[in-house]
Amino acid sequence: MTEILSRLQSPAELKGFTLAELETLAGELRQTIIATVASNGGHLASSLGVVELTIALHRVLDTPKDKIVWDVGHQAYAHKLLTGRLDRFHTLRQLDGISGFPKRMESPYDAFDVGHSSTSISAALGMAAARDALGGTEKVVAIIGDGSLTAGLAFEGLNQAGHLKKDLVVILNDNEMSISQNVGALSSFLSRKMTSDLFVRFRRETEHLLGTVPRFGKDLVNLARRAEESVKGFLTPGMLFEAFGFDYVGPIDGHQLDDLVETLGNVVRLKGPRLVHVVTKKGKGYAAAERSPSVFHGVGPFDPESGVVAAGKGGAKSFTGVFGETLCAMADRDQRVVAITAAMPDGTGLSRFAERHPDRFFDVGIAEQHAVTFAAGLACQGLRPVVALYSTFLQRAYDNVLHDVCLQNLPVTFAMDRGGLVGADGPTHHGVFDLSYLRHIPNLTFAVPRDELQLQRLMVTALAAEGPFAYRYPRGKGLGLELASDPQLLPVGRGEKLRAGDSGVVFALGTMVEPALRAAETLAAEGISLAVVDPCFVKPLDRELLLTEAQRTGKVITIEENALQGGFGSAVLELFADAGVTLPVLRLGLPDHFVEQGSQAELLARYGLDAAGITNAVRPFLQQSGAQVVSR
Repeated sequence: MTEILSRLQSPAELKGFTLAELETLAGELRQTIIATVASNGGHLASSLGVVELTIALHRVLDTPKDKIVWDVGHQAYAHKLLTGRLDRFHTLRQLDGISGFPKRMESPYDAFDVGHSSTSISAALGMAAARDALGGTEKVVAIIGDGSLTAGLAFEGLNQAGHLKKDLVVILNDNEMSISQNVGALSSFLSRKMTSDLFVRFRRETEHLLGTVPRFGKDLVNLARRAEESVKGFLTPGMLFEAFGFDYVGPIDGHQLDDLVETLGNVVRLKGPRLVHVVTKKGKGYAAAERSPSVFHGVGPFDPESGVVAAGKGGAKSFTGVFGETLCAMADRDQRVVAITAAMPDGTGLSRFAERHPDRFFDVGIAEQHAVTFAAGLACQGLRPVVALYSTFLQRAYDNVLHDVCLQNLPVTFAMDRGGLVGADGPTHHGVFDLSYLRHIPNLTFAVPRDELQLQRLMVTALAAEGPFAYRYPRGKGLGLELASDPQLLPVGRGEKLRAGDSGVVFALGTMVEPALRAAETLAAEGISLAVVDPCFVKPLDRELLLTEAQRTGKVITIEENALQGGFGSAVLELFADAGVTLPVLRLGLPDHFVEQGSQAELLARYGLDAAGITNAVRPFLQQSGAQVVSR
């Protein structure tokens, strides 16, 4: 039952609710979030952890005039429910449904699009500066998690905010730190009282009075400030933020609604940069998520009664799992192998590596730029670092890849998980730009495996390389091939012809090989003979094989799970231009816009990258005559 939530028309109505009604509403929000995520999958633990904080923020603020800027956005489900999206919440993360992250086009209450971490403080500071430039009066609040504070961008924002002294509230959502009950209660009491109008006025008047004392006034004011800081420093961890120029408040219990409302109500009336330290519990209110917050961070469908996550379809191992197992075996044989990830040991398959080789495993936190340059330093001293990141997150370290690794030609391996379309997390998480943003960098070798066995071979090939090497592999399961106990090297820059044909040739990369082969089978039944080539290497291309097959068949189709601009198809066109070859070319890939959310299968079908879509695109192309380049 959601009696209160279902009749809520606007978050402004929260101002008239009693404390008991707010607490009932918190329960209804949790009930709705759990039911929806159990059906659709999503980010459960983090959203359950900020239910009371979200209610309190909308209670004391005047949204959407006042701005709430979420960091990453994993935790914004309650925010969506309070801001008019209850009737669409069942479509969460579904094709053409509402996003799993804040999205400005979706609601005026979503102040900033997010999906990657540590952007909230910088974005909120920009909004505060714009407000002041335009003569506005709105409040701006950024909510950032303790994990996101490991990124340099967060500290850059803190540093600039403290320097500018803008009217800005930063809420640190701390769901890791454990504070004792006594210290927490005392700190909560002090936070509420030290932010009250009476105390703030008393402090200012006392400073003014002490400052008027002849000769000793300034010294007395400084002494009083040091005494206050000593008390706060003894009771709270706030001195770091005070050093950045923020007034620190907290830590306070993030699930105590009355304290939250009172403290936040006081804080938003103050001026200057303020940081409120709120301690929350991931998965709050759902026992299974409280016990296993990492499992329920990003979770698939599950049984809400038992908390049992729905089993996968079985069969083949995931690419991520194959990567993790193979890297462990490589490290067993070679002491130079070290693994680096950015707060994603589970997601990148490195948890087993961390257990087996703890002295050669480094989780640097959400700090991709540091991860890459740290790897460069390791490589300078003779180690062979493997940097395992999602493709979308490596984007954040582009300059480090170029300047710190490739310019020095260092043997760093970039293992890019979630290459291609990832599904329900949508445009912020699709790994569909890496072919474009990496293949032009000098010294870098870049390959894309078509299956899990080829991934294994690329991994040992990368280890043997004398310079930087990158490979990307998809989210999900492989083809179920028998894995190699001793994978053999692949010849760098060599592709493989998988099917003979004379009507034309398909150059299919990575995940596109299997649907291309199925499309060729369908067309063969219609009398169309289509050759299929797996280039494997985007850089260097197999010049001889690609040119030979292209000129032999007379028509070329390139297929990639990447943006067409600057991707694999573009590389083939560059090859043809350099060789003076003019042939009809059809490029299949992703269009020049950010791809929406949906299951991988739904999105591949929508953009014509499944077997049926490839068949339907290739058939009319092969029937055309003349030299042309077509992109779809």
